[in-house]
Amino acid sequence: MELLKLGYIVKQADYSHAGDASSRVKKKLKLLGLQPSVIKRIVISIYEAEVNMIAHAFGGNIEVSIDEEKVMAIMQDKGPGIPDVKKAMKKGFTTASEEVRQMGFGAGMGLPNIEKNADELVIDTIMGQGTKLTIVFYYSGQNTRRDESI
Repeated sequence: MELLKLGYIVKQADYSHAGDASSRVKKKLKLLGLQPSVIKRIVISIYEAEVNMIAHAFGGNIEVSIDEEKVMAIMQDKGPGIPDVKKAMKKGFTTASEEVRQMGFGAGMGLPNIEKNADELVIDTIMGQGTKLTIVFYYSGQNTRRDESI
């Protein structure tokens, strides 16, 4: 049974608000009494996806659903899509512009950090239409995606 549903709009190139959605989610999770270690994994992942929407896409939406056993974040952007997901999952790989990197973003750690912290991660991408990340975090901390070979 869903306890709480949160929604946020992320605007393209809005670097001054990068992290707003993840900060709001953090406050809600603290109020619900989740373990700090679980909150940390969730907030890192949402932040990384939020920044990716700002830097690489034309904005997007974040929807966070919280129930008794998990938090699920659905991140849907309106971007160009990811041409090579396997390549994008490699630490340090980035398509960020020089301008974005000069602002301190675009180090190529977004998707790897999301994967590292998520219990489940599904990436659906369509070239020219956008990318949808479905990220699940279980309160038990049983990370089912600890495949370090990626």
